[in-house]
Amino acid sequence: MNFIDMLEMSVTNLRKRKLRTALTVLGVVIGVASIVIMMSIGIALKVSMMEEIQQYGSLTNIEVNAPYQAEGTKEADIKRLDDELIETLSALDYVKYVSPRLDMSVQIAVGKYTGYPTLCGVSKEYLQDLNINVGEGALPTGEGSELEVFFGNMCLVQFYDKQFQGYWDTGEVPAIDLMNDNLYYTFSDETPVMDDNGNVIRKPKRYQFQTAGVAAGSIDEYHQYSYQAYCDIDQLKAFLQKAYHGRAIPGQPTTKKGKPYKEIYYSSLVVSCDDMEHVQEVATIIKDMGYNAYSDTEWIESNQKTANMIQMVLGGIGAISLLVAAIGIMNTMMMSIYERTKEIGVMKVLGCDMRNIQMMFLIEAAVIGFGGGVIGIIFSYLVSFALNGIATGAASDMGMSKLSVIPPWLALAGIAFAVVVGMVAGFFPSRRAMRLSPLAAIRND
Repeated sequence: MNFIDMLEMSVTNLRKRKLRTALTVLGVVIGVASIVIMMSIGIALKVSMMEEIQQYGSLTNIEVNAPYQAEGTKEADIKRLDDELIETLSALDYVKYVSPRLDMSVQIAVGKYTGYPTLCGVSKEYLQDLNINVGEGALPTGEGSELEVFFGNMCLVQFYDKQFQGYWDTGEVPAIDLMNDNLYYTFSDETPVMDDNGNVIRKPKRYQFQTAGVAAGSIDEYHQYSYQAYCDIDQLKAFLQKAYHGRAIPGQPTTKKGKPYKEIYYSSLVVSCDDMEHVQEVATIIKDMGYNAYSDTEWIESNQKTANMIQMVLGGIGAISLLVAAIGIMNTMMMSIYERTKEIGVMKVLGCDMRNIQMMFLIEAAVIGFGGGVIGIIFSYLVSFALNGIATGAASDMGMSKLSVIPPWLALAGIAFAVVVGMVAGFFPSRRAMRLSPLAAIRND
């Protein structure tokens, strides 16, 4: 007999015992659905965890900072973040780009309010990778000589009135239009010039910069860019060198004599890797160079291990139902052998290959597993849809976008697992059928 003949015989035998077959298939349906739904909850937890991590930062970025410099360190031994280091890091394998970051503490005066955001000079590549949802205006282009500033959607919470009352005190958003109001910037680290009597003879100068745009989002919708005010790094450097020509730039190191360096050093560097798998390797190289390198990979891997463990526990709970279903398949096959003992004996007397007899029963078990698996997956999708529709509020309270996520691979794995379990459960009954004595089988009533 070929495979098609054995398949037809198996399906015909199952149809003769519709009720028993239906009940056995139902057991498989419950088992498969239990595993898939339980694992889908664990997968949803992992997906939500990764989405939350992506809100706080890119999974492929490494933040590089200068090491602590002990007092008395020789000038030649001091490690700073400069353009030469950017070129060195850019040449490393797996690195897409290196963005300098220059953080400036500023005060922004507008009407009766004063704001204290951080002005961050970054590259265009880094700004694009932030995936900012622009609400008004546009991202800084870096073209032209005028400095342009882009505000995050939560910058307004950093503005206070003359009584130092702000959003967190009053619950009211300051009445400021960042796009159209006149904003006056003062660099916080710039100290006023005093005379010998302690009188201020020159206050820090105020500047006006054009607002390029404002990020979309409510005042409490956090993203990694929400609290910052961004500008193009080249425009910021050009402005600082022009505004503080011959004087020390706020926040920049100086020589022992208090004179400024010709070069502007960066607050940090952001190294973007081509893939998350290479982040740790690149970070190790940077640390070996003597710089501090931080990435989210270790934290992510730890969280993923926890999520995988939860997923396996949930899957194991569901697997108990499939184990019960496997016992049901084995019982069905054993009963089928007892009912068809004479038929098996006749097949053996007629010279039917022993392996074909075994294969016929294995195919019956596989058909039960396949049928139960397919129906179980359909039922799982329905339950998943219902969970995500009904329990939206519960998912939000748990910090999850969805309670259940069934990827295609899980559906296919569920069906394949059901078929394998069915064949394993049918193996011992099929061996019993193959070993039956032909004469004893024919005489059996």
